[in-house]
Amino acid sequence: MESVIVGLKAAGEPTRLRLLRLLADGALTVTELTHILGQSQPRVSRHLKLLTEAGLVDRFPEGTWVFYQLASGRRLADVRQDGARPDNTDLARTIVTLISDAYDPLMVRDQERLEAVKQARAETAAAYFRSNAKEWGTLRALHVPEAKVDAAIRMLCTTEPVEDLIDLGTGTGHILELLSDHIVQGVGIDTSREMLAMARANLEKADVQNCQVRQGNIFSLCLAQGCADLVILHQVLHYFTESRAAIAEAARLLRPKGRLLIVDFAPHDLEFLRQDHAHRRLGFTDDEVTNWCERSGLKMMDAIHLPPTEQGELKKLTVTLWIACVRENSVRIEGETK
Repeated sequence: MESVIVGLKAAGEPTRLRLLRLLADGALTVTELTHILGQSQPRVSRHLKLLTEAGLVDRFPEGTWVFYQLASGRRLADVRQDGARPDNTDLARTIVTLISDAYDPLMVRDQERLEAVKQARAETAAAYFRSNAKEWGTLRALHVPEAKVDAAIRMLCTTEPVEDLIDLGTGTGHILELLSDHIVQGVGIDTSREMLAMARANLEKADVQNCQVRQGNIFSLCLAQGCADLVILHQVLHYFTESRAAIAEAARLLRPKGRLLIVDFAPHDLEFLRQDHAHRRLGFTDDEVTNWCERSGLKMMDAIHLPPTEQGELKKLTVTLWIACVRENSVRIEGETK
């Protein structure tokens, strides 16, 4: 009862109700919120602080920026947030359902300005995509069509229910969008603010409301152990020198019976990918990935190889999907799983 009272007191103010309604549509920065509300930054920040402390709103730092979003619950909460604060996720969502945009001029204006903010985001993301389209197009031309890889991902990931998905190295948010209809909620993690901006724009364009993205370091995630049913590493391992450490951190996030999906390249000899595209590794063998998974308390379930369907100098990359699950009775001890 005390938790609910704290939440109701925090929400019981016009500006804070407007903030809850706006944050129900996705993550926004303080700067974006001040523009929408037409209020000073100190005032908006104070309202957000009260809502965050009451457990109605989540706060996620991203470099010098800070994003706020309607509370999403403890399961995928950032462990840096105060663990003593109440969990008023259900209350926040209930309050939002009681707010009608249509009958309040302020709410109508808020939504109009929010759409302008989303449009600006989309234009920024489109500009970034155009500046990198040639590079991404070059990589796509080296392997089977993306649709074939997507079909294999869905085949492996939709065999069992998934409540919580974590997409490590989310990039454009493609994996979140691809699996959004099969999960309860998802979080994408990436280090690049430009990629996160593109992912947000893509998810908003696709009207994906059960997924969010955050900035984070794959090797040191601020997420609780055992918080996910499914973790995905899609085309990111080849950028790392310490690939095993990334797999170990991914395994840490999995619940009992949780699954890890790794999508990357089989061994190849395209040295220009290392020189021109920052690839640290030129593919991985099945034995190598299996060994890393087993050392992290996982059991390899299957490996699917998608070789190029066309012959020629450019078609040289085989895409491999490795799916592993948490090994029964595994215990994590000082960074290793026994």
